[in-house]
Amino acid sequence: MAFASNVFVNCPFDDAYRPILRPILFCLLQFGMEPRIALDNADSGKPRFERIVDLVRASKFAIHDLSRMQASDAGELYRLNMPF
Repeated sequence: MAFASNVFVNCPFDDAYRPILRPILFCLLQFGMEPRIALDNADSGKPRFERIVDLVRASKFAIHDLSRMQASDAGELYRLNMPF
């Protein structure tokens, strides 16, 4: 995986987002890019934050989908880890 073709994709990974994630990954692959997502090395034993930092550092480009900035239930606070 070469730095120049790696693209870090920062997005939700739940079932509701899957119909959007799949086309993003497909398009990146079609353009000869290597999508990198936090699930890539989920079983590495490293803390999640370290894994994400490693992926960002290894990627020349990044896509950040911050479209889901709402709580799932009324009155619930939404998570702000995506913009972080």
